[in-house]
Amino acid sequence: MNLVTAQIGGEHFRIADPDWADPLDTSYGAHDGQRWNPAGLECLYLNSNLATARANVARRFDRLPYGPEDLDPATAPLLVTVDVPAGLAADAYTDEGLSAAGLPMSYPLDSDGQLIAHTDCQPIGQAASDEGLDGIDRRSAAPGGTRELAWFPRDVKLQPRSRQPFEQWW
Repeated sequence: MNLVTAQIGGEHFRIADPDWADPLDTSYGAHDGQRWNPAGLECLYLNSNLATARANVARRFDRLPYGPEDLDPATAPLLVTVDVPAGLAADAYTDEGLSAAGLPMSYPLDSDGQLIAHTDCQPIGQAASDEGLDGIDRRSAAPGGTRELAWFPRDVKLQPRSRQPFEQWW
């Protein structure tokens, strides 16, 4: 695969359940795999800005009779701020990057308006990891979101810069 790359690094945000012992544990998603990482490949899913973090929380409540503002603050998601080290990621954000990865310009949606399947994205994530890239810089699938990062930790453990309770960041 001939992936286009993008520079990454700097402030990113992780949405975390307040019960998680370590909201930056990358092994959780490696058990079954997620959108960009097949099973066995550790990955941390991060939001590139606060608006995208909010959009991802709001998406969880789509079609429910209640919204995020109705959550008990004790159980509502935390916002963990981290600093991602400078690096290179596969580009799944620009049209050029999407084309090189074999994804449609309509990503995250296919030509029928459906979300592109995890099974279509996981081989790209594996290829990026195999090429030594630090993750996937990608368009957000959350309505109202813009940019996200699927980050491969390799030998680096991110440290939280801050942890904000829901009522402070929502």
